[in-house]
Amino acid sequence: MEYKNLPLKPTGSEFRTLVWDYLLTIPYGKTVTYKEIANFISKKTKKSPCPQAIGGAVGNNNIPIIIPCHRVVGTNKNLTGYTGGLHIKKKL
Repeated sequence: MEYKNLPLKPTGSEFRTLVWDYLLTIPYGKTVTYKEIANFISKKTKKSPCPQAIGGAVGNNNIPIIIPCHRVVGTNKNLTGYTGGLHIKKKL
């Protein structure tokens, strides 16, 4: 799914937009780790992103029903923070 075809358009820095675009590539029923996002960002920008910046971008997604931030898990595949609460993230 591509959010850019919807009338909604998230606003954020170039970095955050890059993270959100990556989140859109996560297939339904699959998860990725913050480390996988960092590796993607590193390849795209040739810079190592700060883990807090990745977490900030994932966490500041204003349209989580469209951009699936709930599909991001910790490096050890454990559930990590979610604005709606971990019980919601687990269901999603």
